[in-house]
Amino acid sequence: MTTILLALVIGAAFGAVLDRVGASNPSRIGAMLNLTNLNLAKSILLAIGVGSVLMFGGQMLGLVDVGHMSVKAAYAGVFLGGLMLGAGWALSGFCPGTGVVAAASGRKDALFFIAGGLLGAAAYMVTYPAWKSSGLLDAIAGGKVTLGAVPGAKYDGLTALPGDILGLVLGLGFVALAFALPERLTGAPAQVQPAE
Repeated sequence: MTTILLALVIGAAFGAVLDRVGASNPSRIGAMLNLTNLNLAKSILLAIGVGSVLMFGGQMLGLVDVGHMSVKAAYAGVFLGGLMLGAGWALSGFCPGTGVVAAASGRKDALFFIAGGLLGAAAYMVTYPAWKSSGLLDAIAGGKVTLGAVPGAKYDGLTALPGDILGLVLGLGFVALAFALPERLTGAPAQVQPAE
């Protein structure tokens, strides 16, 4: 029961942060994707970078148990699904997490997005045998691998580079990029519509 309560508290806090940085507003997502307001992209890069530094730095100091690390298998369906997710994100202005946050903050359009996502998941479940037999779910590049081998992890590395150092360097690179990006790359500043 404590785990469920902790998950709810952490999820609510994460949702509040997503809402605060504007990730639950489709206008901000659109402005980010058309490069007229990169503040949200900067927030995302900063969050990924800080998370990577904390995780890999903590692992190197013995504070993080890499046994809890989970790596998704690489297969063609992941890339196809990623393209579909990106297209849906661009069209709707929501990704699964931000859609739930937007619904919780009162956006009615997010309810339709969530219903569409659940319908898509149900369609995938019903057609799963066809996807499985198509070969799109067969592992590629060794299946569950990381860019570099992480000491103590059960996953192989694609390169001979030490994965913990690579993760730390990439995390620091994301943090630097978050601070180096300008506010916009094209056009006039976007007019962001307030949430409903």
